[in-house]
Amino acid sequence: MAIMITDECINCGACEPECPNNAIYEGGAEWKFTDGTTLKGLIQTLDGEEIEADHAFEPVNMDVYYIAHEKCTECVGFHDEPQCAAVCPVDCCVDDPDYRESEDELLAKKNFMHL
Repeated sequence: MAIMITDECINCGACEPECPNNAIYEGGAEWKFTDGTTLKGLIQTLDGEEIEADHAFEPVNMDVYYIAHEKCTECVGFHDEPQCAAVCPVDCCVDDPDYRESEDELLAKKNFMHL
């Protein structure tokens, strides 16, 4: 599953630099697959969609930091636990019940983004 940031976020920004996938963005900021990954040019996402890697996606949240679930691997393949949750001073980085993925799926996502 992916991690989400709840509305209790105080916008401290502690989580953003800890993410090995650059999946965390400040509220209102657009996100891209190219941010912090090796992806370039036309890519085929794991769900089969073809897009430009530098396509800018709409922000998930306008007010607080958010996590692009398409890039979140829960730090699988990098760390033993999600680093955003480990550093969050208000415990607002939690499991997202809308995005459930197995460890194999999370590793596949990591390998897709980091050749």
